[in-house]
Amino acid sequence: MRQHVIELILFSTYAELRAERARNYLGIIWWVLEPAMMMGAFWLVFDVILKTGGPDNLAFLLTGLTMWQWMKSCITHGGYAIWSNLNLIRQARLPLIVFPLVQMLADTVKFFFIFLLLVVILWLLGHPPNKAWAALPVIFVAIFLFAAGGGFILAAIVPFVPDVRFVIEQVLTVVMFLSGVVFALTNMPEHVHAVMQWNPVAGLVDATRGVVMYGRWPDWTALAKVAGVSALVLALGIAMIVRLTPRYPKLAA
Repeated sequence: MRQHVIELILFSTYAELRAERARNYLGIIWWVLEPAMMMGAFWLVFDVILKTGGPDNLAFLLTGLTMWQWMKSCITHGGYAIWSNLNLIRQARLPLIVFPLVQMLADTVKFFFIFLLLVVILWLLGHPPNKAWAALPVIFVAIFLFAAGGGFILAAIVPFVPDVRFVIEQVLTVVMFLSGVVFALTNMPEHVHAVMQWNPVAGLVDATRGVVMYGRWPDWTALAKVAGVSALVLALGIAMIVRLTPRYPKLAA
């Protein structure tokens, strides 16, 4: 049974990516073009117009936005997956964690295309790959655990309160600006910066920047704490979905 579920998840992820590519005229190019346009808009506002950055601000901004876009996509797309598939859930008996997990894996595949583009840009900006890049897989696992935990909890709640979607969009926007994604937290007052250090998103984004821009190995202890807390949140989200599984088909009636 477990093997069949794994095969179902992998095939469904492939089918989701293929269907999304077919829906867009630009296909795979759109996976990169859409986030690239968003990055360009932020760079234009913060670097060109407001002139808030320094020599490395473009690399700083692009790295932060790339990691944030992956996290946000996993949380939102995974979080809405059960709600958007309620009609299918009435007709098929499947482990419901399959639906958000497929969306998160699809977003992760698209992230790697975007990250490859980021690698090229960073290289051109004077930040070629270095030895510390060996830590990136560990950081990526921690990021995925964090995003998946948020996505599963949201997936469990949204079918009962669909309007939560609109609140989440606003909350995530606030989190982005409070996580050092578009500007350095060190520019904030010292007492505010100390509080922001507890933000796991800020820690994960900062760890990624340290590796790809400065060749700095991450703080393994801090990374392990974030991964551990994220794993607990992930387990909570899965437990909520499993517990509420009998109630979802009734919502679609």
